[in-house]
This record gives sequence, C-alpha cells and structure tokens, in this order.
Amino acid sequence: MPDARTLLICLLRTYLIGASFNTRGLQNIGIVYALEPGLRAIHQDPRACRDARKRYLRHFNTHPFWTPLLVGVFLSLEGNIARKTFPPELLASVKDTTVYTLSAIGDSVFGGSLLVFWSLVSCTLVVSGHEMAAALFTLSLFLGLQAFKALTFIAGLREGLKVLQRLKQWDLINWGDRIKMCNGLLLVVLLWRVWPHPAHGLPWGIACIMLSVAALMVGRFHISRIFLAACALAGAYALPWASDWMLLVPSF
Repeated sequence: MPDARTLLICLLRTYLIGASFNTRGLQNIGIVYALEPGLRAIHQDPRACRDARKRYLRHFNTHPFWTPLLVGVFLSLEGNIARKTFPPELLASVKDTTVYTLSAIGDSVFGGSLLVFWSLVSCTLVVSGHEMAAALFTLSLFLGLQAFKALTFIAGLREGLKVLQRLKQWDLINWGDRIKMCNGLLLVVLLWRVWPHPAHGLPWGIACIMLSVAALMVGRFHISRIFLAACALAGAYALPWASDWMLLVPSF
C-alpha cells in the first residue's frame, strides 16, 4: 500500500480534479492525476500500472466534494486487485454506479441545499450589520469541508466499498430536503431585512407565509418553481395590495 506521503499527495491532488475538464471524458484526466501516485505505489510492474491507469480514463464526473472519498475507495480496490482478491473486470460497473450515485447526491445535498444555506445565512448576517459573524460562519464551513474531505478520504481508503453502506445510513437525501425547507424560511428573513415594510405588516405577513408554503411544496412535493412563480405573479396583479409585495416575486 502507498505510504502516508503518497496518500497525502493523492488527497491534495483531488483539489485539481477539474483542472483538465474536457468535453469527452469530463473529469477523467483529473481523477487519473489524483490517483497516479497511489497507482504507482500499488502496482510495481509498469504494465500493471498502465492497465490500472486505463481503467480510469473513461468518462468520469461527480461532485467535487465526493472526490476524496472516491479516490480513497479506488485506491483500496486497486490494492485488492494487486492482491488478486478483486477482479478488475468488475471495477468498471462498480465505479460507474458509485460515481453517478454520489454525483446525484452531491448535486442535491451540497449544491442545492448546503451551499444555498450558506449564502442565505451569510447574506442575512451582512445586511443585518454582522459582517464579522458572516466571515466566521463562512470560515467554519470552509474548515468543516476540508475536514469532511480528509475524513471521507481515510474512510474510503480503509473500508473500500463498505463505506457506501455507511453513507446510506446518513440518509443524506432526506437531510437535503430538510435543509431546503430551512432555506425557504431563511429567504423570508432575508427579504424582510432587505425590504422592511412595518407599515404594511399584514400583506408582508401573508407574503412570507406564501413563500414558506412554496418552499415546502418545492422541497417536499417537487413542484416546479416556474409554476409557483407564475401563480405568484397572477395573484399579485389580482390583489389590491399587490404593489407592496411584488418585490418578493423575483426571489423565486
């Protein structure tokens, strides 16, 4: 198995996964670049190392937050292949299934939930005059992300494919839906801070409730945002106090 220095190099190279992004293989060159030091350490024979490299030159694309985990899992599998306890013919199907599943989870949980949560909390703190709190919140999430990448890399390296069972127990998809509902409430708070109208409390209260309901419908029932925005526009022009809450419509 690779030594600690080699594994650290592999982990650091995962930050460059998109540096050679291309239209044919997407992130395939980046994943081979991240795996290269580990593959050379595992496969001493040049031909075996070349064959291992070819196994990852096919189409590859996933959410970048999962890349360290996948690199750890692949290095673990390559160690099993070198010890002849895992057939290399099965790697392609296992790799594709794992990569695309994690890609979908990453886009939903990280891209569609947590990153939006970060931006809404940060914007709310900034417009409320708490710039330092927003900076500290951003720094804490950034450091937490680096710890997440390092720990998942180690878990993938130690457990191999067994780590996927652990991820299943985390129930990330449902957690992503919960965070999206929180994002709807945060959006209401942000809009109130940006456009405060204390003289028109009732219209704004109704509008905030509608936004919360819209967030629930999108997060729980997956109703189209475009459809809800069209309904909001139609309702805005039909209500006598529409001019007081039409500013909310662009938030969809």
